[in-house]
Amino acid sequence: MESVALMIDVTGIVGNSLIEILPLADTPGGPWKVYGVACRPRPNWNTDHPVDYIHCNISDPEDTKFELSPLTDVTHIFYVTWTNKATEIENCEANGAMFRNVLQVIIPVAPNLRHICLQTGSKHYVGPSDCGAAYMAAVDPNAKNEAFNINNGDVFRWKKLWKVLAEEFGIEEYGFDENGEKLSLVEMMKDKGGVWEEIVRKNQLQPTKLEEVAVWRFGDLVLGNMPVKEHGFLGFRNSEKSFASWIEKMKAHKIVP
Repeated sequence: MESVALMIDVTGIVGNSLIEILPLADTPGGPWKVYGVACRPRPNWNTDHPVDYIHCNISDPEDTKFELSPLTDVTHIFYVTWTNKATEIENCEANGAMFRNVLQVIIPVAPNLRHICLQTGSKHYVGPSDCGAAYMAAVDPNAKNEAFNINNGDVFRWKKLWKVLAEEFGIEEYGFDENGEKLSLVEMMKDKGGVWEEIVRKNQLQPTKLEEVAVWRFGDLVLGNMPVKEHGFLGFRNSEKSFASWIEKMKAHKIVP
């Protein structure tokens, strides 16, 4: 039976990583057909992937029903999206409603649906490692009906990563006073929208808002969970190389300078 993936947030890091893997001829569990859903029109940096792109606002039940109800052949749902609100109560309400909107449409119309992967937590900004874990959970029978805690497998210090990030962007002065007040990216970046607009203009980047490029509150979280390894997923990425790799990709697509 053909595997048919419904990727919710195909333009995010994990969604974009998965659609690079699933359509390949030698990907286990395939051949894979992929539907990719995003809340914005298809960006030009995403057009080279063999995906049926669906522009859909899953926070709108009617739009979700209209766009997704024809997808009767879906076998796997990869739900790797998140909307950020001001409070955790609002986060729960908004994200729960979006997830229900998708399931309430797909479950009744897709008789061969056999797997749903829901990715939550501090989300997925390392990329390939999270992508690999989601894929493992989809094709490994022993991963059914399990909740996995996933974090990258290496150990690093942010003070060592500043140099990598600074070199990627050509910044000579970087870092912060580790003995000073606690750093909050949310507070640091809350009034920098105008600065980003100038960076976009000066470097002729894709037109984006600062909040579309990064969710700063996730940078303020620290998690360390490993139980997914008990089920055989031993993948990890060198964090410094992973950051550099994704920055290079974003540069190539004119998202960052």
